[in-house]
Amino acid sequence: MKIAAAQLTCVPADIPANVRQLVTLAGQARSQDAELIVFPELTLTGYELEATAADPDLWVTADDARLDTLRSTGIATVVNCAVPTDGPRPAIGTYVYGSDGELITTYLKQHLYENEQGIFTAGDQDGRFELGGLRFALATCFDNHFPDLTARGAADGCHVHLASSLYGTGNGIHERATVYPGIAKDTDTHVVLANHVGPSGPWTGCGGAALWAPGGALLTEADGHTTTVAVADIL
Repeated sequence: MKIAAAQLTCVPADIPANVRQLVTLAGQARSQDAELIVFPELTLTGYELEATAADPDLWVTADDARLDTLRSTGIATVVNCAVPTDGPRPAIGTYVYGSDGELITTYLKQHLYENEQGIFTAGDQDGRFELGGLRFALATCFDNHFPDLTARGAADGCHVHLASSLYGTGNGIHERATVYPGIAKDTDTHVVLANHVGPSGPWTGCGGAALWAPGGALLTEADGHTTTVAVADIL
């Protein structure tokens, strides 16, 4: 199976504009025969926490009509965004859609970073799904810094670890370059990282969307400045 890891510069708090970018990237991935594309953390709005907290219209349900064009691209998609919950706060959630546009699963970020606490609600369930004969684990950014979470995926028979993240320039470059190959080495699974590139809220994404093989060898990596996809065959 070929998988694409996307990176982009999001338009702040503009879901329709960002969906248009995601549709373009999905088309690029599909033209390279990818069957699945993974997008970064809060990819529908950018990392705009204050705007997201203040405007429930920026919270997206799985059947939101604003995602119709993305669900119609013919490729399975992993989309991270603000998700409504039963309480007053949204969660940082991941929707996984099949190539037919149907929802496969939903995952809610379990480990909230310091500036996310008080704005979002943390999830309490691991994310899993199966596609093309493979079993996948889901994690969002800070989740990937908790070895118990990544180890559970391997113990649960997952072949691929998917990360929707935001790593910035500066120290984020080092974290990105060590955390993800480390997961691949420690869990003996493929690892896929989707990241922001350019401004996103208070950060400047460092790009470097990438895929690693079990053991930590780099399969492919995007640059640090372009909206693009990195595609690799994991089989």
